[in-house]
Amino acid sequence: MNTENETIEFDVLFVGAGPANLAGAIQLMQAAKDKNLELEVALIEKGAEVGSHGISGAILNPVALKELMPDYMEKGCPVETTIQGDALYYLTRNRAIPIPFIPRYLHNKGYHVISLSKFNQWMGAIAEDMGVNIFPGFAGKKLLLDEKNQRVMGVQTGEKGLDINGKPKSAFEPAIDLLAKVTVFGEGARGSLVKELDSIMGLSTGSMPQAYETGIKEVIALPDNSGFEAFRGRSLHMLGHPLGLGTPGGGFVYEMKENRVALGYLVGLSYEDPLCDIYDTFMQFKRQAFVADLIQGGKVVEQGARTVSTGGYFSMPKLIVDGAVLVGGCAGIHNVPALKGIHVSMKSGMLAADTILDALGNGDTSGDGLARYPDAVEKSWLKKELYEGRNFYQALSKKGVSKFFHLGAQYATGGRGFRDGMPIEDDSRTLKPVKNSELVTDRSKESSAYDGVLLVDKLTGVYLSKTIHREDQPPHLIIHDMDLCVNECFPKYQHPCTRFCPGDVYEVVEDENKEGSRRIKLNPSNCFHCKTCDVKDPFNNITWTCPEGGDGPGYTVV
Repeated sequence: MNTENETIEFDVLFVGAGPANLAGAIQLMQAAKDKNLELEVALIEKGAEVGSHGISGAILNPVALKELMPDYMEKGCPVETTIQGDALYYLTRNRAIPIPFIPRYLHNKGYHVISLSKFNQWMGAIAEDMGVNIFPGFAGKKLLLDEKNQRVMGVQTGEKGLDINGKPKSAFEPAIDLLAKVTVFGEGARGSLVKELDSIMGLSTGSMPQAYETGIKEVIALPDNSGFEAFRGRSLHMLGHPLGLGTPGGGFVYEMKENRVALGYLVGLSYEDPLCDIYDTFMQFKRQAFVADLIQGGKVVEQGARTVSTGGYFSMPKLIVDGAVLVGGCAGIHNVPALKGIHVSMKSGMLAADTILDALGNGDTSGDGLARYPDAVEKSWLKKELYEGRNFYQALSKKGVSKFFHLGAQYATGGRGFRDGMPIEDDSRTLKPVKNSELVTDRSKESSAYDGVLLVDKLTGVYLSKTIHREDQPPHLIIHDMDLCVNECFPKYQHPCTRFCPGDVYEVVEDENKEGSRRIKLNPSNCFHCKTCDVKDPFNNITWTCPEGGDGPGYTVV
């Protein structure tokens, strides 16, 4: 590794301020204190503040939090509400049919509704008080490897103050090389550094492809005596309309403080229809008669979007390499049937922290020295949760009612079902070509008008996410071959990027250099950092990279 940048060395470097890394950092500092060890620990976060990029449903199973901090309520954990019961519905366009049998993994009584943004802020403050050096506004842009590309040495932060052509401006700040004995990657789903590491070291070799869902979430302020009054205290989950039974996905409504609700909808990125518009699907969910009655008279306070890793246990990559470990969503750690990732992510970070402390004490932070981490995962309750859902998303991806036979068999057999190791197809390979009779203009007529208050358009949603990017920086979204977009993607799929992006980043415009032709115009400043484009593009022609540190959403309540 040759570098001319400023270099700072740490014992442990956490990349990303999500629940996995924050729990891991707290666990590490507490364990080091118990052993009278002094460690130099750093955590970098690409958002402007800890919590700025934190978004989830979110129901928190407190099992890992109780292990980490038994007195979490006394320490001010920002719980919105505690769930008293559950309800599950199958939706048609105009009806909501109650499903009397609620699977055990959707039993949420006693669990907490939280804002992940607030939760991460709270956890970050505790970690900082314990001695973790937290640096928000610094994106991990590049892996630092040894000369043989066999060991992770740390990460390089992104440069700041570049113009749109990549040249330094007057306020230029160079990159910094952050070196560590152990680097902990906790980037969340589709982490860009983990993606790079996988391409070099083959982390996913032998695993099934990872699968993803894209979720759009809003926090909505309700009027007094709203239709939601009858459901206070209960978690509401819904499947069916508008996706039907052909595509994985569904919606939720959770009670929050101050007469607010968290409302969201997830769409499995294994969908086949190239004309599927994820944001329009979300709007159709909100307009469904039952859902519309729940939120009538409400006002959207904040909106956001993010992909979720849903492939399950068989899609998890290798968790360790020399000098580094993977935790949380970027490791595919998610309880798919329960629709929960926070507690399992936290547990992964805590188990990794215990291993890291031992490895540092033994002076061996190679893959062999860190091997206790995946072993600990296998022996903990974390493995049990993940393993029960090992075939769940595959069954959910089946067409029509056949999926319920698979799901029922899995429910009765601890997750095995009719076939253990059901295959998964890569999400970028599932789109079917557009039929001649299917035109984008026809589909757009299905959307009724937005009111700008409860039903907001994409650009208003971006505004409500408080997303900010400096306009004159190099684009962080890379289209590798513009000609491919026009000559192959449009005839076959009619530019699906304009519909799978929930933030209106991709726009079709006339090509000023070619009369009668069109091109894709990028609007990177609208980016939610959801990474759907990096997953779903059918030609793998789009790569998401980190923009300048501190840019992106400014979530505070989602």
